[in-house]
Amino acid sequence: MIYPSIDKLLTKVGSKYLLVNIVSKRAKEMQEKDYYQMKENEYVSSKNIGKALEEIAKDLVIIKNED
Repeated sequence: MIYPSIDKLLTKVGSKYLLVNIVSKRAKEMQEKDYYQMKENEYVSSKNIGKALEEIAKDLVIIKNED
């Protein structure tokens, strides 16, 4: 995985386990509802997992801390 970098993503999420959980939920949501945060041509990746990672990198996905 080259884009977005894992280091950048971990500064936004905090844990790689939480990142995997958020990305998988967002990718499933994209698949089921065909709802994207950006225009189709703005994504670098062609797959939903890559698109979900890009949305997290651009702060389009809000992550709530439930602690």
